[in-house]
Amino acid sequence: MVVSLAPTAFAEDNQPRKIVSGWIPYYSVKTVMPFIKKLPTLPAPVVGAPITCQDNEYSAEDLSLLNTSYLFTNKDLMKEVMPFWYTLKSPTLIRDDYTTGNPSWPIEGTLCLMRKSGLKIIPTITDGTEKLVLSGYLAKPETRSTIVKTIIDLVNKYSFDGIDLDFEGFAFVDGNTTWTKTAPNWVLFVKELSTALHAQQKLLSISAPYSFNPAEKQKGYYVYSWAEIASSIDRLRIMTYDYSVAKAGPIGPISWTEKTMQYAISIMPASKVFIGLPGYGRDWITSVAGTCPTNAPPGLTAGAKAATFRMNYANAKAVIDLVSPTFDEKSSEATYSYQQSFNGLTAKGAATSCTVSRTVWYQNDRSYLERMNLVAKYRLGGAALWTLGMEDVSATTAMRNVALAIAPDTVLSTLSFEQVNDKGIFYGGVFTVRGMLTLKDKSPAAGIPVSLEIKGANESSWRSIAELTSAADGTVTVPVIVGTSASFRLSTQGTWERAESFSNEEKTVLLSRVILDRPSTVKRGQELLVKGVVLPIASGLAVSIQKLVAGKWQNVGTAMTGNSGEFSLNLVEATKGVVKLRVQVITNSEQILTPEFSVVVR
Repeated sequence: MVVSLAPTAFAEDNQPRKIVSGWIPYYSVKTVMPFIKKLPTLPAPVVGAPITCQDNEYSAEDLSLLNTSYLFTNKDLMKEVMPFWYTLKSPTLIRDDYTTGNPSWPIEGTLCLMRKSGLKIIPTITDGTEKLVLSGYLAKPETRSTIVKTIIDLVNKYSFDGIDLDFEGFAFVDGNTTWTKTAPNWVLFVKELSTALHAQQKLLSISAPYSFNPAEKQKGYYVYSWAEIASSIDRLRIMTYDYSVAKAGPIGPISWTEKTMQYAISIMPASKVFIGLPGYGRDWITSVAGTCPTNAPPGLTAGAKAATFRMNYANAKAVIDLVSPTFDEKSSEATYSYQQSFNGLTAKGAATSCTVSRTVWYQNDRSYLERMNLVAKYRLGGAALWTLGMEDVSATTAMRNVALAIAPDTVLSTLSFEQVNDKGIFYGGVFTVRGMLTLKDKSPAAGIPVSLEIKGANESSWRSIAELTSAADGTVTVPVIVGTSASFRLSTQGTWERAESFSNEEKTVLLSRVILDRPSTVKRGQELLVKGVVLPIASGLAVSIQKLVAGKWQNVGTAMTGNSGEFSLNLVEATKGVVKLRVQVITNSEQILTPEFSVVVR
């Protein structure tokens, strides 16, 4: 019996929940991205600045390829991808496998296209060291810190949104007798890396094989210490596949998969946990009868390493193998067995033949549906596909149907300013940011955490400057003191109930401010001294003091601002009376005139 969340009538503009993520290996970038024949000439990356590109840099043909590619046609299901491009070789060296695998397609061009999809880019780093080498590095505080710095430098070089660690050597190379010693050092490393990434508002993702509740004393890869790192990580992508490798069997039985999910969500928020989905199947040789001829394919022995194939080739393969697959309810996977016969000659020229029996297992669209239903059942963060683009269209449809069935409410938000004039805001001035949050039916979105974000005129990324909560009527208000020209927006984090949202962006222009220290009265013939400072501080600005004479303003003294933005102007009045004065400052972008003021000459 298939348990399914039935997608009922959806609104035409209903957006699916973004519950799909996955890896993009360096050797299969073109599976999910189009090959753009002529990439634009891009400047060298600026540390911390995202690599972007403009539509007018590409031909209409190239843009059409881009918009129909896997990554772009499925981006409504995804919020992040994991380029599988990097290998840790030493504390100071992370090998770039992308460039080796794509010599004619520069990484800057690929990243620029990925940025256009709007997805977060969280590349994966694998362990490329020999047995016990990485565990040895982590045992030393100084090398742990060096690895952290090397990773942070990589993240900053291309302004990635975070990093994903896939250090499988602990599990599959070092041996389980080393885990007790390795685990605490791994925890220290993860916490140090987490602190460094989170300080820059970057994400830390961990990809790891399965584990179970240690109290149940079942086999699991406890070296990754899920409970101890739970508070430090943002994602746990569980590799719920490769259950059967050496001998024929399911790729990842659903009961086994669910059990490790249950343990993971018992020790961390379910939103951090991602279920692994294999986009491949395996074909094992289970027995060989007779002696195979020399013209038969090599390696035809029982127990030989299984052949692998893509899920999107499975149907064609079954036709070639002359069988109809069956669906195994217990494991929730497709399977079949078949035979191959080979006739010919031995190496000595004698006639011979053999019959090779084979068994195939793979996950299909129903497998994906039932595992995505686990995402819905436990409110998981989503699924992680190894690898993106290997699944067939029907499997993508199954994921989309579940994502639509559990689509979150859409939050609509608007932002506006109060106490802002048409020209801008004076330095140090206070204005009010007001926001309104509603659901799609126009009802107030009350009690929602809201971030006020700012992006300076010369900045490339947004940062939060205030954490608010929407009132009963869906509003938020906050006073802001201006120190720079900047853009503002409101954002809400996605939850199971509500989708993440961003308001319109509003920009403030910073106007310089002049603070004066001047007398109200002065004796005739004595120096009339006017001091002041220009904010924000700028040196070398031209400053003039102007006097109203016969209805016209005339310059009667000049100065330049000093290193602290200060200036000093003076004049001498020989006649008693009242003089009207003002100060003019010329900056690179504006002319500032102070309000006029009067000085009594006695």
